[in-house]
Amino acid sequence: MQVGIGLPNTLDTDGETLRSWARRADDGPFTSVGVFDRLVYRSTDPLTTLATCAGVTEDVQLVTSIVAGPLRSDALLAKRAATVDQLSDGRLSLGLALGARREDYEMADASFDDRGKRFSRQLSRLRDIWEDDDIGPEPATDGGPELLVGGDSDPTFNRVGRYGDGYIHGGGPPRAFERKAEQARAAWDESGRPGDPALWGHGYFALGEEAAERGREYLLDYYAFTGPFAETIADSLLTTPQEVLSFVRGYADAGCDELLLFPTVADDEQYDELETLIETEWR
Repeated sequence: MQVGIGLPNTLDTDGETLRSWARRADDGPFTSVGVFDRLVYRSTDPLTTLATCAGVTEDVQLVTSIVAGPLRSDALLAKRAATVDQLSDGRLSLGLALGARREDYEMADASFDDRGKRFSRQLSRLRDIWEDDDIGPEPATDGGPELLVGGDSDPTFNRVGRYGDGYIHGGGPPRAFERKAEQARAAWDESGRPGDPALWGHGYFALGEEAAERGREYLLDYYAFTGPFAETIADSLLTTPQEVLSFVRGYADAGCDELLLFPTVADDEQYDELETLIETEWR
C-alpha cells in the first residue's frame, strides 16, 4: 500500500502553503496529494488547487477525495478534469461522489433530491466527453483520468462496477473500509470487469496534544451538518504516531491500495512529523 498526504485546502490556508506541501510531497515519501471539495466553506476549489500543484510537481499523483460531481455541469467538470490531467501529464485521479451537504447544492442552484440519478448519468457522460473532440483539451490519459467513485450506498457500488476505475472510501476505521472494499470488488466482478478495482481510503491526523485539540475543533465544524455524528468523526482523529501507524497497517491489511492522510491543522510541523513517521516506520 502507498500513502499520500492531504493538502490543507479546507483549513483556510494560503496558496504558498498548498504549493509548498505539494512540492515537498513530490520528493517523497508520499505518493499522492489529495484535496476536498466544499462550496460553502473557507476552502479553495479542488480542481483549481490541483491545477496549481501540477505546475510545481512532477511525479506525485493528484487526487480529489472527493469532488461532489452533481454540483457541477457535466461539461464543465469534464473540461476542468481534462485540463488538470493534461497539465499534470496524466497524474489526476478524479474521486467523485454525491456530496451530502444540502447548503452546497442550494448555493450552486443545483437540485439536491435527484442528485443520485444525475450523478449516474454524469459518470456515463464524462467518458463520452473525454473521448469526443468537441470539448477540449484531450486528457493526457487515454479515455480520461482515473475515475474513483465514492459513497456508501448500494448504488455507489453499482456505479463503481459500471463506470469507475476504482472506489474511494469516505473515512472510518480499517474494518469499515474492508467491508466497503469487499462490496466494491463484488460489484466489479458482477459487472464483468477484468482485474480489480483500485481501492483508496483516507483518515485524519493531528499529532501532538495542542494540535489534537485544534484538529478536533476543525472536524466538529467541518462535519457540523451531520449532527451528533460529528463527535464520532472527531473521536476518530489520529493524534499519536502509534495511532497513525496502527491505522496505516490496518488499511494495508484490509487491501487498500492508496491511503490519504489528511491534516486537520495546517502547520508545517504537522507535515514534518507525518513525513518522518511514514519515511522511517512505514516505507
